[in-house]
Amino acid sequence: RHADVLAGFRDPVRFSNAHGVSLERDVREARTVMSFLGMDPPEHGRLRGLVSAAFTPRRVLGLERHIRSLADTYIDAFVETGHCEFIEAFAGGLPMDVISEMLGVPAADRTELRNSAELVVHREPDNPAVPPAGMEAAATMLRYFAAHVTDARKDPKDDLTGALILAEVEGDQLSDPEIIAFLFLMIIAGNETTTKLLGNALYWLGRNPEQRAKVDADPRLIPAWAEETLRYDPSSQLLARTASCDIAIEGQTIPQGARVALLIGSGNRDERAFENPDRFDVERNTSNSLAFGQGTHFCLGASLARLEARIALEQVQARLGGWQVREDELERVHSSNVRGFARFPIDFTPSAPVGNR
Repeated sequence: RHADVLAGFRDPVRFSNAHGVSLERDVREARTVMSFLGMDPPEHGRLRGLVSAAFTPRRVLGLERHIRSLADTYIDAFVETGHCEFIEAFAGGLPMDVISEMLGVPAADRTELRNSAELVVHREPDNPAVPPAGMEAAATMLRYFAAHVTDARKDPKDDLTGALILAEVEGDQLSDPEIIAFLFLMIIAGNETTTKLLGNALYWLGRNPEQRAKVDADPRLIPAWAEETLRYDPSSQLLARTASCDIAIEGQTIPQGARVALLIGSGNRDERAFENPDRFDVERNTSNSLAFGQGTHFCLGASLARLEARIALEQVQARLGGWQVREDELERVHSSNVRGFARFPIDFTPSAPVGNR
């Protein structure tokens, strides 16, 4: 239920993050790849406070013009053809470029990092264990960011990595392993979830023509379209916790040490929290949505994800007129962490950028 999931998010004492947010039991040092997502208070508060000193709202808001330019650059590359594989041509590359530029990752390294990030979250069907390729990809990414931080310490740039190196709260600063873990988390969370959100947004609006007519008629509904997608079919369907003690819920006992799945996808479809929850409605009040979590571990990148989604969907609506999804060619990802599409072919009627009309 929505109330149960919300209570779990708001209770970091009984529902511990110390073993990370993935259900896999072989995640040993969660903090080395999940940063503060693998920590409980007070460690979590210290690290999040230092990271927040660098990852500021001002830094995020300053990206709007550049994100729109990047979106147009991607669309320019395929718009004249009248079709594209949406994930490969747009939704996969745009978030990776945004987060990579924030971190100071060179353009030449981004494709390899994106491929590694996809391997880290991939799971084989019916096998929840992290596959060997995923473990190897995680190790490769950690080595990459270790070298990246070493170089940045020698010559800090005006990017998020440089800001993390210089961040200080009451004399306390981040160590190299702490910065590396945060960069690893950002390249995964800042890429995969937004990519899946964009595909899910087109999928569900395309399947609900009466809602699509509303968005087509009033572009001011685009942010609400993104929010309803996050409520209706969130990129992250669940986040794991570990029971730090026996927990009684509705006459049942979760034993101490058990892994607990906080089912965001279920809570966001609870009729006690949302009227007609199985209806996709872009005019819905989504303020109770659990898509970005709640409480101590509320998603630090929520404002960035919302900004990217709004701009990306605005450009799609403006430039890929009448887009249609080739539903018989869709392919979904296999992952325990994210829900969305690996392949998403669409057809459309090309339009020029607004500034060129």
